[in-house]
Amino acid sequence: MARPSLNDLAAFAAVASHRSFRKAADAMGVSRSALSHAIIGLEGKLGIRLLNRTTRSVSPTQAGARLLARLDPLLQDLDQALDTLSEARGTPSGELRINANKSGARILLRDVVPRFLELYPGVELDLVSEGRLVDIVEQGFDAGVRLLEAVPQDMVAVRFGGVVRFIAVAAPSYLQGREPPDTPDDLHAHSCIRQRLPSGKRYRWEFSRRGAEVAVDVPGTLTLDDNDLLVEAAAAGHGIAYVPEHFARSRLQAGRLVTLLEDWCPPIPGLALYYPRNRHVPSPLRAFVDLLKDTDRERGTRGTTA
Repeated sequence: MARPSLNDLAAFAAVASHRSFRKAADAMGVSRSALSHAIIGLEGKLGIRLLNRTTRSVSPTQAGARLLARLDPLLQDLDQALDTLSEARGTPSGELRINANKSGARILLRDVVPRFLELYPGVELDLVSEGRLVDIVEQGFDAGVRLLEAVPQDMVAVRFGGVVRFIAVAAPSYLQGREPPDTPDDLHAHSCIRQRLPSGKRYRWEFSRRGAEVAVDVPGTLTLDDNDLLVEAAAAGHGIAYVPEHFARSRLQAGRLVTLLEDWCPPIPGLALYYPRNRHVPSPLRAFVDLLKDTDRERGTRGTTA
């Protein structure tokens, strides 16, 4: 039997882990056709089918699952060995892939990324911004960025950027002739600008006061899926919106919006960069985490949550 190449084995591991030729090709930076030819060649050399393929899905066969279970730790050991060489050269190199929500990506681009690229020119940073919460391991990312409360418990989380406060806002023109809400339940008597989450579900507004927590499925005839658009619609007088405070700050200062339900909108823990607890941390990610901590420490210590 001809010995398969390391590239072919890595291609198989990527497809089997992602269960998708497209996702594996994106993660490896190759075309789907090249990946498909590599798998076909590997199966030919080994004389056994490793993947079940349909038009909708890809999954390992029983033999493929056994091979993947043995390959994964070997490929991780190889990555760690190569990463050690990078450390021996004295500077991180390679690719660093981070999945972040829009707010997190903006903060990183403003505060961390410029310094990181200057300090580590040998690292290619791939920062993907999207609203939905993804499995960073399955999708081939080194780390993710989300609100701390949304980070999976089996991850190491590094807080940054300070606390976040969601606030209810409306334009003075909307409130003219209307009684402002005193409690979250009063929102049922108002027109609210609702938010559609990346998952497709509509967001229930969450409030808290002195330990009492309330979630309200607010009424309204307008639903949007972007915080900037929510603020813009509220400033235009279309109703009450519920957004992170920093999105509305400029319009609040200009008097185009006012805050409502102040007592029901306490700050919550903000953003965190997170990564798998039990996996080798590549040197580019370690360097990024260290710089993130240093940058945040200059603005006040946030801490690490394991």
